[in-house]
Amino acid sequence: MDRLQGKVAIITGASSGLGRVGAERFAAEGASVVLADITDGDEAIEAIGSAGGEASFVRCDVTDEASVENAINFAVETYGGLHVLYNNAGVMLGDDDNPVTTSVETYQKTMDINVLGTLLGCKFAIPAMQASARTSGEAGSIINVASFVAHMGAATPQVAYTASKGAVLAMTREIAVIYARQGVRANALCPGPIMTPLLAKFLSDDAKRNRRLVHIPMGRFGEPVEIANGALFLASNESSWMTGQSLIIDGGITAAYVTPE
Repeated sequence: MDRLQGKVAIITGASSGLGRVGAERFAAEGASVVLADITDGDEAIEAIGSAGGEASFVRCDVTDEASVENAINFAVETYGGLHVLYNNAGVMLGDDDNPVTTSVETYQKTMDINVLGTLLGCKFAIPAMQASARTSGEAGSIINVASFVAHMGAATPQVAYTASKGAVLAMTREIAVIYARQGVRANALCPGPIMTPLLAKFLSDDAKRNRRLVHIPMGRFGEPVEIANGALFLASNESSWMTGQSLIIDGGITAAYVTPE
């Protein structure tokens, strides 16, 4: 259980949901983890500590430049460096969201959290990761959460969300190419439908659940740990020759033209 031994990782939106599961998984593999979130992370920190892991919490609003800079500085000052940035924080604000009905407020908030938040994390983490890479001789790893929907170019009634995740994909490729020889790797993690509170609020009845399930060849929603395992691979040295790519974990959705009977 040492795939991240000696590494320092910061995970945004880590107090709950996929971020918390990722934090627990990273810590179990030996990383010192900083949970950066706008909500209290005491419960997650306690769970990680009880399992023998090392973690700290820093309050962070990913849309605020000073707040993100402070979070990155906290990670470096607390643990002596930074090797992994997991840009997990994100929102999906509506399931009936199209260019006619979407409010400017919804669009702007989605872009601020999903896109600007990702950019700010990279802006302040990259110099810290480069400094750590010079010491360790290993490139740092940026993991930006996008979406299987944005990757496959599918049309959904979530235009602000889909547009934001498309921007994350493009940004990730750009960062990967610029810093490929400068001590930083960058890849996108593209989850399919994962049964978290974020998705559950859109699946309030059987009809809505079945409408989603029919498109998943494996016939079930994903589990949070399945995404955490993908993030773990991207964070670890096992993906050391991988940059500018998208890791799609979606139960087969993007491969399917028809689904099994």
